[in-house]
Amino acid sequence: MLTALEQYDPQIYELVRQEGARQSACVRLIPSENYVSRAVMLASGSCLTNKYAEGYPGKRYYEGQQITDLIETVARQRAKKIFKADHANVQPYSGSVANLAAYLALIKPGDTIMGLALPHGGHLTHGWKVSLTGKIFNSMQYGVSAETGRFDYDQIRDLAKKNKPKIIISGCTAYPREINFEIFGDIAKEVGAYHVSDIAHISGLVVAGIHKSPVPYADIVSTTTHKTLRGPRGGMLLCKAEHADKVDKAVFPGIQGGPHMHTITAIAVALAEADTPEFVAYAKQIVKNAKAMAEKLLECGFNLASGGTDNHLILIDLRNKNIPGKKLAKALDRARIETNYNTIPNDPAPPANPSGLRLGTPAITTRGMKEEQARQIAEFINKVAENVDNESVIEQVAKDVLLMCSQFPVPEHFIIPNKK
Repeated sequence: MLTALEQYDPQIYELVRQEGARQSACVRLIPSENYVSRAVMLASGSCLTNKYAEGYPGKRYYEGQQITDLIETVARQRAKKIFKADHANVQPYSGSVANLAAYLALIKPGDTIMGLALPHGGHLTHGWKVSLTGKIFNSMQYGVSAETGRFDYDQIRDLAKKNKPKIIISGCTAYPREINFEIFGDIAKEVGAYHVSDIAHISGLVVAGIHKSPVPYADIVSTTTHKTLRGPRGGMLLCKAEHADKVDKAVFPGIQGGPHMHTITAIAVALAEADTPEFVAYAKQIVKNAKAMAEKLLECGFNLASGGTDNHLILIDLRNKNIPGKKLAKALDRARIETNYNTIPNDPAPPANPSGLRLGTPAITTRGMKEEQARQIAEFINKVAENVDNESVIEQVAKDVLLMCSQFPVPEHFIIPNKK
């Protein structure tokens, strides 16, 4: 396929080649990013991109669905199996679309939803004011404790009792600790609310049993299919049987038209990969690497939100280093270390130039890096932070990072190719 692209559009081919080289030659620490297998990539770029399949298996609005129905059914079955869910919808274009569909399946515009505030680690689609979810619903937010950086479930319960939301959202995009979904479910029951859980970041850890699953405690669970799950860019909804029809109608015809069958095909492949012992080992290593990196960062004098991590994610509070998050992120990028600057809880700095830096270990773990490399990367980060204006030092770190990357090439296959 790349040969055909090179022949037809050499400019785009060259840019794709350059991006592949960049991904190979840098340490990628953005928690949302990963590397998919060759099998997932081939499925994503397959002939299924040619097919329109509006509707659901057995109930399409276009003909020629003999194969697409089978593929989507397989994807659904695999999702239900590994997440132990009653029902799965694999059509959402993204996690953001999945979240909106979850809300619309259960409540009406104007009703109250309660989610984690964006500056405290929540997602835009958890009702933040600039998101559509914060405009069509009456949105309120809970936060993390100023003392611990962790959820104070008593405070969340009190807030829910006072404001009586119709939906309580558990889940986050920058919270480095394990979430007690059972307590969220109990709070929702106490106030007569639905419980929607967004596990976009930790779905791979949930599948592997490294993080407790929200499926038994939530009415609807939403997730992306990439990040720790290591599939293509897409979304998915899991729910109890009683909500299945409402969820499906909310996705289609509620907010989407035809599903992206090439993505659903790749999701099916990724779900099969996730149902292997190799995937469980990979998920365990993600957390080991994050803990090792966090420990070394603490040794180097960095302050970490909540004091460490239980999952794949680390949030650094850079205020004691007197370095803006954006400045350090860009310096690290020049050193071939890819991160993202991020707001920290109660951040006095503006979102465009916040005080934090967000790191994650899924991508380096996929490459085969372990605790030794995680600690070395933390030392690289410290060296750049201590020499953030010294380009010669940053250039030397970039060379060291490149050498490390050469020892851990990006794998094309994560499980045995001839697995039966």
